[in-house]
Amino acid sequence: MVKEMDTQARILIVDDEKEHADAAAEVLSRAGHSVDVEYTSKGALDRINRTDYDAIVTDLKLDGANGIEIIRKARRKRAGTQAILLTGYGTVESTVEAMQAGALTVLTKGAGLDLAELRATVAKAVEKSRSGAAAQGYGATGLDAIIGNSPSMKRIGRLVRAVAPTTATVLVIGESGTGKELVARAIHEHSPRKGKPFVTLNCAALSEGILESELFGHEKGSFTGAMASRKGRFEYADGGTLFLDEVADMPLSTQVKLLRVLEYGEIFRVGSNEPVKVDVRLVAATNKDPEKEVADGNFREDLYFRLKVVTLYLPPLRERVEDIALLLEAFVKEMGRIHGKEITEVTPEARQLLYRYRWPGNVRELKNAVESMTVMSEGPVLKADDLPDYVVGKSPGAFGAPGRQAGPVELPALTGMTLRDAERELIRNTLIETNGNRDLAAKKLGIGERTLYRKINEYGLRAD
Repeated sequence: MVKEMDTQARILIVDDEKEHADAAAEVLSRAGHSVDVEYTSKGALDRINRTDYDAIVTDLKLDGANGIEIIRKARRKRAGTQAILLTGYGTVESTVEAMQAGALTVLTKGAGLDLAELRATVAKAVEKSRSGAAAQGYGATGLDAIIGNSPSMKRIGRLVRAVAPTTATVLVIGESGTGKELVARAIHEHSPRKGKPFVTLNCAALSEGILESELFGHEKGSFTGAMASRKGRFEYADGGTLFLDEVADMPLSTQVKLLRVLEYGEIFRVGSNEPVKVDVRLVAATNKDPEKEVADGNFREDLYFRLKVVTLYLPPLRERVEDIALLLEAFVKEMGRIHGKEITEVTPEARQLLYRYRWPGNVRELKNAVESMTVMSEGPVLKADDLPDYVVGKSPGAFGAPGRQAGPVELPALTGMTLRDAERELIRNTLIETNGNRDLAAKKLGIGERTLYRKINEYGLRAD
């Protein structure tokens, strides 16, 4: 009995044939699982909005929506949910579509469902769901996705739990790659808005005109190419949460309009004078020092105060080295699954090099390094030889240049050359110093990412 309770999982069965659904529920309940049953697609979708499930067993043919739509909805809400599709007659087309939607497997009912096979398949699905939840970005939701036992990360967990149930606007500050979007998602997942949309937008990636259209939407004919009216991110996020990344890179004219939305709860589509009421919880993030941006005139002070009702600071990975072991374990599992390799060990030598490296790209860079090691490994053990060159003290060079030992970049003498040539050399050497990491290079240069991208093209610094 104790063993059954240890393996208990949340299971949803969706089947409009009541006899089949009840039989499946009975056999899974006897296996120790907590089972919900729905006989309609509407009831199933409502359940999925309210509850996180380890596994869903759904019939293909349902009223209103088919089982594949149920699977897509469930996995959009919680990526770790495993789905099993039931069908009376398996076809290649339905099987392929189910797998593309994220189904673990397809079981054919035929004359009747094999309950022993169902029980065994669900057991595998639960195991997969729970093992995947340990890996960041795969199955993990909410606070489960934020990995770390350091004091700073424990504090982040406490703050997320405290602020999530409220409607307060949150500003997340941290370097690129520290996990700002994961924190925003955790706030959403633990809030009353959990069943509503979580919508994201990177403010640094779009020009001013496009950014306003993406945020607020536009009316047909409001500008060249506006062939039809379109909702913006605020309208899509109505009732839910909108995450604005790199908000300090937003143009000042757009900042004014964002401030109005926060104060009055209404937006104006581009080309319209009619206000549209929206109910959106805003979480914003930046990798810059917002107070410096305010002092430099790049960020409105009134908007900054409106955004920082609650401020969360995410420390860089170099300030929480004790978390690397946990992150490494999670990423090894995730990358092994993605690339079809069973990784059993990381050697002590490789671990020491990983602990010593400064990680300018933070958690994202560590994840990329683990993926590189997994791909390069010739067996189940990740060794120091599998590490990327930059981690072990070598740089492969930037933009196709020969490899060199990592170290201080020697800038050329800046006399006797034009300002244009001096700028080109400064950007080139900063890119070399950051191993081609454009986000980090832009921060070191004190310019926006869009400006850096434009300069790279202008000076022909792109990789061949």
